[in-house]
Amino acid sequence: MIYFDNAATTRVMPEVAEVVQKAMTETFGNPSSPYRLGLEAERLVRQARESVAAALGCQPDEVYFTSGGTEANNLAIRGTLQAKIRKGKHVVASAVEHAAVLETLKQLAQLDLCEYTLVPPDSKGRIAPEAVLDAVRDDTVLVTVMTVNNEVGTMQPVAEIARLVKERDPGVYFHSDAVQALGKTSCRLRELGVDLLTISGHKLGAPKGVGALYCREGVRIISQITGGGQEREMRSGTENVPGIAGFGKAITLALEQMEERTAQWRQLQKQLLALLKEIPDIQVLGDPLTNAPHILSVGFPGVRGEVLVHALAAEGLFVSTGSACSSRRDVTSHVLKAMGVAPQVSEGSIRISFGWENTIQEVERAAELIEQAVRELRRFQRY
Repeated sequence: MIYFDNAATTRVMPEVAEVVQKAMTETFGNPSSPYRLGLEAERLVRQARESVAAALGCQPDEVYFTSGGTEANNLAIRGTLQAKIRKGKHVVASAVEHAAVLETLKQLAQLDLCEYTLVPPDSKGRIAPEAVLDAVRDDTVLVTVMTVNNEVGTMQPVAEIARLVKERDPGVYFHSDAVQALGKTSCRLRELGVDLLTISGHKLGAPKGVGALYCREGVRIISQITGGGQEREMRSGTENVPGIAGFGKAITLALEQMEERTAQWRQLQKQLLALLKEIPDIQVLGDPLTNAPHILSVGFPGVRGEVLVHALAAEGLFVSTGSACSSRRDVTSHVLKAMGVAPQVSEGSIRISFGWENTIQEVERAAELIEQAVRELRRFQRY
């Protein structure tokens, strides 16, 4: 098996699995309970919070654990709109955001709870800071631009956009979905200058079902899950202690190994691209020279992406057609459409994404399998 779909999810690292298992079988108390087992569980949550804060360069009290990136995005958007209702209900977002942002805005607009403006990217998927600034209105309460695009890997100039927005109107909150950035590029908050930041565990070797929202001190948003008042009244519900403990371990390992891993991923990306360019009419999407190191998006005119994915899976190579959150829907990628990618290229596109255990030997074998599958499918479909 060659697993090249790490932007969808990653295998849990052995060191993380050990921490998770111990939290499930030994430190299994409710962290809200006052006796020893509860206090031990609470200690695991506190230590994980400190690990996340250290990775981001913030205070532990600015980190709120959630069930993942989708919940954190919803909390940032819905919580801001409710907290700032007197200022307005307008949101500015990039047109290439994850569905967790775009579908949330769409639903809120249908309920007349918000208005939003989508800023289109250039042909490489990049958002121009000036275009975001031009979209900000007097009633804008939130700007949200992701750090790394989950489909093509484009790294957005978040720090510059945030600076310009804050200079224009300090009262506008700035949020960034950094789910695909964490562990692959710097997410130091002092550099980014954001008010709210979304991260997730299962993209860097932690279990599924755990994420976090950074909320800068002094930024007020309204809780979306009420109940027992966990997470300092921000996110009620008994904490996912095993997941949180695993997330803390994974983020520590990812940051310790980031320099080595990113260099490895750049090498894998460069080698795979060189081999794939031998395939006639291949289209490279985004800009691999400046993209995040772990994502490569390519299109093959004359081939249907989902058919290619299934053909490769039958040979033990796992890739995707784009975002795993929408890959089972028979729809054109909104990211590639916004970038102006031709339909015949978009329909034949796949996303290849590397993780902590991939090797150059896997890249060489994957290139062979992709070339073979594209050639056979094109012949079958009379390309």
